[in-house]
Amino acid sequence: MGRGFIVRASLGAALALAGGLGTHAIAAVAPLAIDTARVTIDGTSNVHEWTASTTKVRVTRAQLGAAVAGSEFWEHALKPGGVETFEIAIAAATLTSPKEGLDKNMHKALKVEQHPDITFRLLRFEAGQAGALKGIGVLRIAGVEREVALNLKTQRTDATLTVTGKVDLLMTDYGITPPKAMLGMLKTDPKVTITFETVLSVPLT
Repeated sequence: MGRGFIVRASLGAALALAGGLGTHAIAAVAPLAIDTARVTIDGTSNVHEWTASTTKVRVTRAQLGAAVAGSEFWEHALKPGGVETFEIAIAAATLTSPKEGLDKNMHKALKVEQHPDITFRLLRFEAGQAGALKGIGVLRIAGVEREVALNLKTQRTDATLTVTGKVDLLMTDYGITPPKAMLGMLKTDPKVTITFETVLSVPLT
């Protein structure tokens, strides 16, 4: 893989946040919908740049605090304690690239047969720099878990909330051998960047 893991889900931690807020336990408080969801992986090699993406993101667990309700739903949800449980999963085998021959090597590197899902489990929110929000959570790739800090930005427009962010990673930290091709002539950079975008909607009350 390479320079980038881009997670756009219309949630990463944001993806994770956005997706999680969308479909599970919170539905009883305020029905939500994920308007758009996308995970894109951008990378580099010694030959060219590459990209891969998927929209197959699902919420596996989500629970909000009791105070998250009413017309100030989004404000409550994004405060510390607003989200008690949140976890999302991305089907790794659905990541595809327009570049011919990339998918097979990428899926092999991600060990999709043994570990079909990339998951993110939100632990907490923290205040970031200049009023930004930081999502701290556990990212699991190819069966290896690491704690990550996702720098998030949110934008609310009426009943929707857009969550974006990114985080830099090394594939080698997750036991992933950077893919090679062309008899080893093409070598990918182990550095990846996860960038995500999620758009959520909720009926105004």
